[in-house]
Amino acid sequence: MNNLAYAIVQIIHSSFFILHFSFKKYMFYRKIEEQDIPQITELYNWYILNGVESFETEPLTVERMRRRMEDISRRFPYYVAVDEEGRVAGYCYAHLWKERAAYANTFETTIYLRPEAKRRGAGTALMRLLISDCRRLGCRELIACITGCNEASIAFHRKLGFRQVSRFRSVGYKHGLWLDVVDMELVL
Repeated sequence: MNNLAYAIVQIIHSSFFILHFSFKKYMFYRKIEEQDIPQITELYNWYILNGVESFETEPLTVERMRRRMEDISRRFPYYVAVDEEGRVAGYCYAHLWKERAAYANTFETTIYLRPEAKRRGAGTALMRLLISDCRRLGCRELIACITGCNEASIAFHRKLGFRQVSRFRSVGYKHGLWLDVVDMELVL
């Protein structure tokens, strides 16, 4: 991250943009907008069909993703990273970890990046925005539920200060594989 420069520009109603410059390319970080939903749907569906990061097995429609986004972003932080060509390179958001009232200050995090956007700082910038907003909202704990074989995501979250607190063995089945789930927490 030390080769990167950030410019924070305050805009209307405490929303903000961050420009991230690196090697003559830039990434733009902002709160999600309606126009992002088709690209987010495409990105998420790629993971549903080709990976084990999501335990969903059927692609979502744009309308279904729109309803999810509206429900989540109405109450919780939801960010996108947009590249210099206007393409959504990734997104992240927080939501309640569990629905019971006593868990109200514990959020779960979700992040997805296009494969070509990985290891370029976009994920770290998105998560730092998310963590900051969660602190501001009074969140006490962040939980990341990660497929056990996703070592890159586990290492990424560890770098952000998360620590592994559980491992559930063979709790998901997708693409002919039994999959573990690792829970990691970040105490805010």
